[in-house]
This record gives sequence, C-alpha cells and structure tokens, in this order.
Amino acid sequence: MGIGLGVVLLVIGLILVLGVVEFDINFIDDQGLGWILLVVGALAIVLALVMNKQRSETKHVEERRYDGPPPR
Repeated sequence: MGIGLGVVLLVIGLILVLGVVEFDINFIDDQGLGWILLVVGALAIVLALVMNKQRSETKHVEERRYDGPPPR
C-alpha cells in the first residue's frame, strides 16, 4: 500500500459519506462503508509516510576485505 492507494480510498470514502453516489444494495450501508474507507485510507497514508521516513534514515555500510594485495 502506498500513498496513492490511501488517497484513492480516502476519495471513495468521502464520496460515499457525503452521499454523492448512492448504491441500492440492501445489506451494505453506504455511509458506514464510506467511514470505513475513510479510516483505512487515512491509515494507509500514515503508514506509507512512516515507512518512507524509516527507509530514508537507514544507513548502508559496505565492507570489503581482500586476501591478497589490492587489485589494480
């Protein structure tokens, strides 16, 4: 999941919560599903930002050992 997926879920959730589009499915509540998608979208964005922050702060160390004279 990335920032893009979080934004898409957030937009779809807002559309359902605000009632822009209504579905006529008996066993699914449009606003309830919209709130769930809003929360999941916000969590996806937060997690993506945290993971990107951690990735940018990692340090890579390369260690080389030679058994003989250094290569030319």
